[in-house]
Amino acid sequence: MIQTIRGFRDILPGDTDLWQTIEKTASALFEDFGFQEIRLPVIEKTELFARSIGEATDIVEKEMYTFADRKGDKLTLRPEATASAVRSYIQHKMYAADPVKKLYTIGPMFRRERPQKGRYRQFYQINAEVFGIASPYIDAQMILMLNELFQRLGLTDLKAHVNSLGCPRCRPEFQKALTAFLASKKEGLCSNCTRRMDKNPLRTLDCKAPGCREALADAPSPLDRLCEKCTDHFNTVKTVLDQQNVDFIVDKNLVRGLDYYSRTDFEIQTSALGAQSAVAGGGRYDALVQELGGPPSPAIGFAIGFDRLVEIVSQLTTKQEARGPELFIITVGAGSIEKGYLLSSGLNLKGVRTEMDFGQRSLKSLMKRADKLHARHVLIMGEEELDTNALVLRNMTDRTQTTISADDALNELLTRLGH
Repeated sequence: MIQTIRGFRDILPGDTDLWQTIEKTASALFEDFGFQEIRLPVIEKTELFARSIGEATDIVEKEMYTFADRKGDKLTLRPEATASAVRSYIQHKMYAADPVKKLYTIGPMFRRERPQKGRYRQFYQINAEVFGIASPYIDAQMILMLNELFQRLGLTDLKAHVNSLGCPRCRPEFQKALTAFLASKKEGLCSNCTRRMDKNPLRTLDCKAPGCREALADAPSPLDRLCEKCTDHFNTVKTVLDQQNVDFIVDKNLVRGLDYYSRTDFEIQTSALGAQSAVAGGGRYDALVQELGGPPSPAIGFAIGFDRLVEIVSQLTTKQEARGPELFIITVGAGSIEKGYLLSSGLNLKGVRTEMDFGQRSLKSLMKRADKLHARHVLIMGEEELDTNALVLRNMTDRTQTTISADDALNELLTRLGH
């Protein structure tokens, strides 16, 4: 028997109901804030991710699914969505008519990480990106929007963690101080951090190794060396979040795992399942559009871990009973199958969910199947019912039944079923 690849999974009927609820809730909220959906390819040229994410990241070095196609071009299954959104923004010159663009996308990403509970090699994200707005108000709005989404989905005890990573003007001074600090702590750092100390010291602050976390507890903070413009920007973000009653803390050690971030970065955390857990994160990437060949354009975005969000929401909500058909049509005798099929299809086209059995089974076994499917009503169409022009409609909730005209069954059923 052929099974799924390790780290990949099927999302089965029943489970997809919750996925669809989350997708619809997110889409409705984002569109209220002026976002439009974009659908991006899952395969891109490897160069896109190497240039945007950074050569010295775990993603590029170890986790990407990269291969050569028949022409020898290096291609990669996307490990994240922001780089693809930027590539699309540039390629299609979305900035030409109006540089401001608000986009969202929902779909799978791929990383060859060690599979474990809640972590998959094909995982899903909800992403939102804003291009062309430098104002700190949009930073606050992105955090507000995330907070509102999670509240609508029933998450509690939400807290935004916010930080500023500075800009090219003030970050070099911070990196210099951080490099000196790292040199004094080298003996306590893991091999990844010692290798990145000189090439990308900021990445060490994102290390999850317990030894590194302990060694870096007193590391310099980007907040201590922000330039005046970055300070003003971050102060405005905090003020607006306060005004909108978004619960947040300033987390001086919060950094993003990708190289392209600058200024505001953030995570939304919840203790809904006990331990504090991040369910979304993002930040500014003001230089990335230009670095990938587009015009200078400020930008900000976030990603929501869909798989993790489903896990949390599923444990906070009562499992809904499977949604059954509004009507199960039972045909008894070969002569009634065609009429039952035509009626069923006609109702489907009018928005009524119906099911029927095409086998020649007994009335008793078909009633059991209707029960198993949680059908709200059953219509019995035997040859005797057709001869007398009186079909039997049974309410499966209160077990009452009535008769309807076979000649006008479609219209009668639409009326009785509230359509």
